[in-house]
Amino acid sequence: QVQLVESGGDLVQPGGSLRLSCAASGRIFSIDVMGWYRQAPEKQRELVATITSGGSTNYADSVKGRFTISRDNAKNTVYLQMNSLKPEDTAVYYCKLRRPSSDYWGQGTQVTVSS
Repeated sequence: QVQLVESGGDLVQPGGSLRLSCAASGRIFSIDVMGWYRQAPEKQRELVATITSGGSTNYADSVKGRFTISRDNAKNTVYLQMNSLKPEDTAVYYCKLRRPSSDYWGQGTQVTVSS
């Protein structure tokens, strides 16, 4: 089994920055892809960014140039550095670990961008 615990969500003003962390416990494999998703009120959950163990990344167009995903394989932790935050970035952010056999999700962390 894999457990994912997110942290770092907060209330921040537009233009501000936050860094989210997701710590994974259990058996983590090099084939596992880790990523961040978000869900705003009354909207579907959407991809934010993903990263492989080799460091290949993928971003949603809406966050390119503002968000950076990174991964520390030794610590089984993935990060999301969010800069130039906008009110439309407000959402619950979820960490996900994807492997061929199954997906694992964290409990989510709230990010609110408001003045």
